Amino acid sequence: MGFDNWDEVRTAYQVARLGTVSGAADVLGVHHATVIRHIDALEKRLGARLFQRHARGYTATEAGRDLLLVAQTTEEQFAQLASRIKGNGETVAGELVVTSLPGFSPLVTPVLTSFQERHPAVIVRYLTDMRLFRLEYGEAHVAIRAGSTPEEPDNVVQPLARMRHALYASRAYAAAHGLPSGPEEFLHHRFVGADVPRAPHHRWLRDEVAPDRITFRGTEAAALEDAVREGAGLGFLPVMQAAGTDLIEILPPRPEWEAPIWIVTHVDLHRTMKVQNFLAHLKEAARSWTDI
Repeated sequence: MGFDNWDEVRTAYQVARLGTVSGAADVLGVHHATVIRHIDALEKRLGARLFQRHARGYTATEAGRDLLLVAQTTEEQFAQLASRIKGNGETVAGELVVTSLPGFSPLVTPVLTSFQERHPAVIVRYLTDMRLFRLEYGEAHVAIRAGSTPEEPDNVVQPLARMRHALYASRAYAAAHGLPSGPEEFLHHRFVGADVPRAPHHRWLRDEVAPDRITFRGTEAAALEDAVREGAGLGFLPVMQAAGTDLIEILPPRPEWEAPIWIVTHVDLHRTMKVQNFLAHLKEAARSWTDI
């Protein structure tokens, strides 16, 4: 069976992307009843449920996520075709969805802003979250990730930069407990560390510091960094976030503590003009990230 009604597919795509009927109706410029009618008709034609309905909105089923991927790619390709037909081959427009960890915001937000200044027809959606957004389901055009090399199939992975970390203490901690003159005095100090040490600097801390001295533990980098600033113990922060603060550097950055930063795109959208323009802009900006 072929898809003979693109409007229904496009409607389902917007519902899957936004999660609500009202949001899809606003984007499409139609009444919410039209959205519901399109979804019901498409599910009946396919013989499969595309969404789980709940009080907060609509969540795509596995079949719905597959449809989202196809519709996302098709819409991007239609936009590129329309641009070429109109003779606007260099036009970059429409929604650009970028995702990263929350801690990358000081780096990524200026890049998105300058990209939008260069391409004012672009609408930016910047999603900052600890979870991995599924590029294969069209949740984002570009993901900026840190740590081990992303290995999801059908993704294009490129190195962007390396984030440096150093060991710091707050002024409050120094006033209350003093500061170690070297690792030999770590036994007399308190540390802030990851509950599950995946990052290289947290693994180093686990190997070099007695477990009972890591007295403040957590799962999210931002919470651990806040704990260091509040004086809970000695701990690691990215150099870029410690710069310009009154934190005291205990140990300077080491190459083995660096975390690689990756650009991840899905193969279906990687070559689109909008994504390629943004990747070039992002890489250009990253060359000036000398203090990360």
